[in-house]
Amino acid sequence: MARSRIDPVALVETAPLSDAVRALARRGELCRFQKGAVLIQEGTHGDTLYIVLDGRLRIYSGHLASEREITHGTYGVGEYVGEMSLDGGPRSASVAAIEPTVCALVTRRTLQAHLAAQPEFAFELLAKVIRRARVATLSAKSLALNDVYGRLKALLDELGQPRPDGTRSLPEKLTHQELANCVGCSREMVTRQLSDLQQGGYVSAVRGEALVLLKPLPPRW
Repeated sequence: MARSRIDPVALVETAPLSDAVRALARRGELCRFQKGAVLIQEGTHGDTLYIVLDGRLRIYSGHLASEREITHGTYGVGEYVGEMSLDGGPRSASVAAIEPTVCALVTRRTLQAHLAAQPEFAFELLAKVIRRARVATLSAKSLALNDVYGRLKALLDELGQPRPDGTRSLPEKLTHQELANCVGCSREMVTRQLSDLQQGGYVSAVRGEALVLLKPLPPRW
């Protein structure tokens, strides 16, 4: 079925959600977003979270003066974003759709009603916040202590999925700019690093295809 014909209401019942998240999504307002649409703008105030029913979202921060961005992560079906601002503070990052996406939009008041009906969801929400705080801490540590190659290697090792022939491949095609956003450097730096790795026989970078890791990446470059 074409994505444009997906019934958002049916997605609430068929998407792979936990029982508690599905119950919360039923209370939300269903919204469609086109590729590139910005759902959350860093620094603004809001009291809503978004449950992904179809598509994918990218969480990122930017620096207006340098026009550079860093990607904190991508989230797909079953995930939710925006929970960090439910305390009334400013949004800590921006969120944009990287493909056509359907979400259930849940306000703070709706979440409060859901917690009153299903108080056990508070533990799931707390666990989500803690996990993301840990990821943010590890990301900051990596940026502070690793050079560009070290950060790129860590990212590729994290994303690489085993294949039957013993190699690993990224689950999707990522541009050099997207990789640069993830590791906090310039696109040119990523291009240079991948070119060196390709010449060394470590990766296969075929235009238009997902990156393949042919053998374990060296600890230093």
